[in-house]
Amino acid sequence: MDLKEIQNLIKFVAKSGANEVKLEMDDIKITIRTGEPDGGKTETTYIQHVPSMPSTPQPQPSAVPAATEAAAPKAAEGSEENSKLITVKSPIIGTFYRKPAPDKPVFVEVGDSVGIGDVLCVIEAMKLFNEIESEVSGKIVKVLVDDSSPVEFDQPLFLVDPS
Repeated sequence: MDLKEIQNLIKFVAKSGANEVKLEMDDIKITIRTGEPDGGKTETTYIQHVPSMPSTPQPQPSAVPAATEAAAPKAAEGSEENSKLITVKSPIIGTFYRKPAPDKPVFVEVGDSVGIGDVLCVIEAMKLFNEIESEVSGKIVKVLVDDSSPVEFDQPLFLVDPS
């Protein structure tokens, strides 16, 4: 099953009004759960089973635990500062663009105030450009994705300070 077939399946399930759909094939298991019909979120879980082959276990590098321990205090400090910020996430898979066209200015810059319904960016998916609108009012604190970068479903795009 390729990416386009999965995207079409997600769209079909969302439009059908079903609460949950499970699909199991030879090597793929997909579960799609939809939220409330009044604007709830859609959750998709992909699990790919690969036939196991006998192999020798690979030794794990010892530097990995030390790196995660060092990163933990920094993450705790950042989470206190970011607790009041709202994360705008990608509703679809595609390519993220900050401008409507290459010769046009960006939709929003860091420090810009945005309102509900303001266009923040566009995401190209299957040759269609989808405008991503703000669902909150506030001030853009950070742009988390580079222009012309691929984005995944539910990937954070912007941080917005609602105060």
